[in-house]
Amino acid sequence: MAKAEDKLVSIVVPVYNEVLGLQAFHDSLVAVLQADTKIENEIIYVDDGSTDRTATLVRELHSKNPAVRLVRLSRNFGKEIATTAGIHEARGDCVITLDADGQHPVELIPEFLKRWQAGDKVVIGLRTANQREGLVKRYGSKLFYWLINRLAGVKLVPGATDFRLIDRTIQQEFVRMTEHGRITRGLIDWLGYQREYVPFKANPRLHGEASYSFSKLFKLAIDSVISLSVSPLFIAAYIGAVVLPLSVLVGLVMVVDALVGDPLNLNVSGSAYVVVLLLFLVGVLLVSQGIIGLYLSHIHTETQNRPLYVVDKQGSTGANEG
Repeated sequence: MAKAEDKLVSIVVPVYNEVLGLQAFHDSLVAVLQADTKIENEIIYVDDGSTDRTATLVRELHSKNPAVRLVRLSRNFGKEIATTAGIHEARGDCVITLDADGQHPVELIPEFLKRWQAGDKVVIGLRTANQREGLVKRYGSKLFYWLINRLAGVKLVPGATDFRLIDRTIQQEFVRMTEHGRITRGLIDWLGYQREYVPFKANPRLHGEASYSFSKLFKLAIDSVISLSVSPLFIAAYIGAVVLPLSVLVGLVMVVDALVGDPLNLNVSGSAYVVVLLLFLVGVLLVSQGIIGLYLSHIHTETQNRPLYVVDKQGSTGANEG
């Protein structure tokens, strides 16, 4: 059973152009951490190639508090990779990840730590409500979870967020994962272990709008399915299982119709049937090739053996060496 006074807690916060709301977020985070003087902590801000003064602000925070660290990536790699970089850099006995937009209530961090001290290795913030969430995102999220839970070998709980705590043993296993097309929460859930959930209502954003566009969310959904499941590879086989008997049935109807003199009064030539059938089969082939192409693109990315991210050491403060 972990004791807070003997342990270091790493707080990982990916940031991208968050300068306008970051000071308010940081102040609220520090207030919660300082309320419990037994919590020794480090706060790791992973700057995902921001083009505003986000990195400069974090350096100013570091100058006032050495526990604040800046890991600045050389360019924008995306939130999932930025979160991964922060987890890699964390030195703590447990790691808490959360967003800097203020929607994840920092007041729940003591509850997360309480669960961890009781022996839980994974504690997850479960969003029960989200203010000003659009219809597209709301129902798109439901569709995503419905698909992933039927296609993947891991079950994701709807509403589970990146606001979560993982024990160092989980972090060490997570570091071993090297795939580029990733969804952090899915990989952590894939590792197994008993997961505990803390429900919360999302706060309003401190500033601006969500940086995840529909196209980015769609790409994340595709990457998640491809990364966590091989089921789409078998879709063509399932379609073929339907097409084959259907084709046989159409063929038999054509033969019977020709032999008995068109009793159904279809008045359709055999060539028309052939054309429709060919078009249908071509569509099936194109869909199959598209699915295979997605997997080949991921194989191509993985076999390039490029690093997941590049840390700008000169622009960072307190980044791990190596």
